[in-house]
Amino acid sequence: MSRLTITLSDERYLALKEAAARQRKSIREIIENSLELYGIKSRQTAAEIVALARKNSILNESEAMDLAVRETLANRKR
Repeated sequence: MSRLTITLSDERYLALKEAAARQRKSIREIIENSLELYGIKSRQTAAEIVALARKNSILNESEAMDLAVRETLANRKR
């Protein structure tokens, strides 16, 4: 497992420490979960997810692109 050193403001560190205590988790777990929710993945993991989605999709490439464009436009209007 790799190690990382980051610099946080005192206020942010305190908030992170309090959140970890409230949730009965370590700061590492809070950060790992946050990165997961934010969608941070290795290139290989992302490629595997895309390949699996393509394999299981009932849409052809054109239909998938049309759907992606419609969803993107709908979310931008919000």
